[in-house]
Amino acid sequence: MNPIHTTAADGNPLLDYFMRNGGNAIHKWVDYFEVYHRAFARFRGREITFVEIGVQNGGSLHMWRDYLGPQARIIGVDVDENCKALKKHGFDIWIGDQADPAFWRKFCKENPDIDVVLDDGGHTMVQQINTFDALFPVLRNGGCYLCEDTHTSYFPAHGGGVGRTDTFLDFAKGLVDEMHAWYHAPLESLDHEYIAQHLYSLSFFDSIVVMEKRRRNSPLILARGHDGHIKNPPAMTHVEMRRVYGVAD
Repeated sequence: MNPIHTTAADGNPLLDYFMRNGGNAIHKWVDYFEVYHRAFARFRGREITFVEIGVQNGGSLHMWRDYLGPQARIIGVDVDENCKALKKHGFDIWIGDQADPAFWRKFCKENPDIDVVLDDGGHTMVQQINTFDALFPVLRNGGCYLCEDTHTSYFPAHGGGVGRTDTFLDFAKGLVDEMHAWYHAPLESLDHEYIAQHLYSLSFFDSIVVMEKRRRNSPLILARGHDGHIKNPPAMTHVEMRRVYGVAD
């Protein structure tokens, strides 16, 4: 069995909070804390809106407030009506089914600008995919989207399974192709390729997918300097590169 490393070795304030927690229960895979800190450290001390799907006991909401600071607006989403009791601690609580697009339409109408999404909800394929489809468009430029417990993509009870093509992980792998639409999609469709224009990075970890949203310009390759041979033109767009390499318009 692997030993549990604490902040004394890792320097991770989230792990430190978790290990010392004596309040509302928090239930997390220990390896997640390194990914959390890596993804969310830049949001600390800022006036942001942080959305966590999957509230349960509310322990993680308190952890995020401690980590991000009192100026952060923290929203919890859950199907359990009992979670409304957490409003007394200053959290915004929404009760609804994350698989329901109608719920998200109402949510997004009232919360049109979000900086961070952490999906720790029901972990079924339809829940994870529908949540991304609803919330990524309202994520602010520079925002971060994290979906955890993606190992359920391999669990039949959650709608997953090895070799299935309708899992969240398979969906996320497809986003890699969409991010590269500049180089393969029909040119007339590129103005409508939202993922290509807004998905800046996508990182896979054990049981976690992290996505950074940032408005992207059309790709441009440049050459600078005089020594050495450069085969391609000194300036070339993705459209010109496609034509050089025979990719159909």
